[in-house]
Amino acid sequence: MRSQEDCSGCGQEHVGSARHREERIPGIWELMRPVRAGIRTAIAMSAIGSVAGLAGVAALALVVTALLGHDPRLWVWVCLSIGLTLVSILLRVQAFTVSHLAAFKLEVRLRTGLTDHLARIPLGYLLGQGSGVITKVVQDDVKNLHAFVADSTPLLGRGVATPVVTLALLLAIDWRLALVALGVLLVGALAVCLCMRGKTELQRRYDAERERINGTVVEFVQAMPVVRTFDDGAASFGRYQAALDGFKATMSEWLRVSGTSGKLAITVLAPMPTLLALTLGGLMLYHGGDLDFASWAAVLLLGTGMAESLAPLMWLNFFIRKANASARRIHELMAVPELPASVRETLPQDASVTFENVSFAYEGRDDDALIDIGFTVPTGTVTALVGPSGAGKSTVARLIPRFWDVRRGAVRIGGADVRDMTPQTLMGNVSFVFQDAFLFHDTIAANIRMGRPDASMEEVEQAARAAQAHDFISELPNGYEAMAGERGTRLSGGQRQRITIARAILQGCPVVVLDEATAFADPENEAALIAALANLMKGRTVIIIAHRLSTIRDADQIVVLDYGRVAESGRHDGLVAAGGVYARLWDSYERARGWTLGRGVDAEA
Repeated sequence: MRSQEDCSGCGQEHVGSARHREERIPGIWELMRPVRAGIRTAIAMSAIGSVAGLAGVAALALVVTALLGHDPRLWVWVCLSIGLTLVSILLRVQAFTVSHLAAFKLEVRLRTGLTDHLARIPLGYLLGQGSGVITKVVQDDVKNLHAFVADSTPLLGRGVATPVVTLALLLAIDWRLALVALGVLLVGALAVCLCMRGKTELQRRYDAERERINGTVVEFVQAMPVVRTFDDGAASFGRYQAALDGFKATMSEWLRVSGTSGKLAITVLAPMPTLLALTLGGLMLYHGGDLDFASWAAVLLLGTGMAESLAPLMWLNFFIRKANASARRIHELMAVPELPASVRETLPQDASVTFENVSFAYEGRDDDALIDIGFTVPTGTVTALVGPSGAGKSTVARLIPRFWDVRRGAVRIGGADVRDMTPQTLMGNVSFVFQDAFLFHDTIAANIRMGRPDASMEEVEQAARAAQAHDFISELPNGYEAMAGERGTRLSGGQRQRITIARAILQGCPVVVLDEATAFADPENEAALIAALANLMKGRTVIIIAHRLSTIRDADQIVVLDYGRVAESGRHDGLVAAGGVYARLWDSYERARGWTLGRGVDAEA
């Protein structure tokens, strides 16, 4: 497996191991490498614009001097001041335009690179992380970097250039008043240092408490149906209140430690203290005859820019820290190793599925979830995977479409190791119908076409008919053009399941893996689903994860798993007669079917 490679359009490096990820997490500037030219241009334009603005203010001082001396060049200085001010405005506006374009470019490259990388990492990793974590990185963290590049980089140019140029101009006009302005600036800087003492630990706690609040809010909203059914809000809202109390305690401690110095910093770095100091200092020098009025006016016009321009740099610290945290999470996701790609592709010769002494362990665990699993599913047959909860049924099924790679042994389709097949070839040979049917917020037709976007409308309807979905789709206001809603919420569970079956039928893969599609169906929908599944299974190799044992009595083969091993295999009657694990499961299933309200499973009729 490649240990590192250039990310598609992102400029990051893929780190091939957890050890590498711990040793080195690149910072925000490395992540921004593709748009560094735009960032530098925006900073430079903002800095030049600030210098032009200061030059315009200096030209106003020349206007004052011309007025006092009746200089005929008065209007020259006025026009120069206006011109420089307009140049300053244009450059600063253009700096934000350039920074926003760079931000959009970075956003596109990051999201393109992330989604491209997500398509190549194990699906099992995505399932383990959950959609919330991945969404936060792809959406929120990329947006944070966009905001930083778009809004903060021009402020950086202005915040650095303005005080430096201002100090140079003040030194050229009167070094004594320049030192007065610098003294005010140093007092403000000292107050900032006092305000930020102990910031590392407090910022860590602040970030942790913010994440805790975000998590409890999402949990409270997502669990609202459960909360309103089983809880008066005391427990669920109590967690949110506890998160708020923790955040309040952190902020209270921060204010206690740095509140006074923070207020002092904000006050000192405002324009008025500098203006007051320069006024008093200039007044003494003017009355002593050591300063002319024109120079004093120029110092007053220019001096406030020194301390005032540093104030945005204080807030930039927060934005940089936030952007760095987002950059770190993006790098960590990009560092997740991709599934190894084979040097040469092997194509399956038929639709058989074989597990050859497969052992598998989840990441971070030493014990194997599957141990020496071996069985063969001949082409065109139906094999059911059964076993107690936690026996490894879903893990076995998900190794076929390569959610993870095995630790030992091999999973083969038509004799070809799935690790030697490209993702396109593998997905072209295996359809996976999940128990939890997922639909996109798109039309019904688009959802059915997902596996074959070029399919005609006639082919879509044929697949829907085979999946027993055509009738209810035709009754919708817009038929096949009706929107399914987010996650298919405008349809019932059985309707969503039949649409996903239509999707699999249209895709036409020779191998189908079913995660008990009828597990949560009502009796009416179950009949339609069974008919739909029968059409899906025709002429295909089928592996079904079975929870309702009555649905797999006629399976060509039943593989019984227990504690991650194959306990036994065979057909229904033989396994029942053998008196093993399957017989015990069947007995429990039969007794459970006899249960009715008000009557135990062992009660006499």
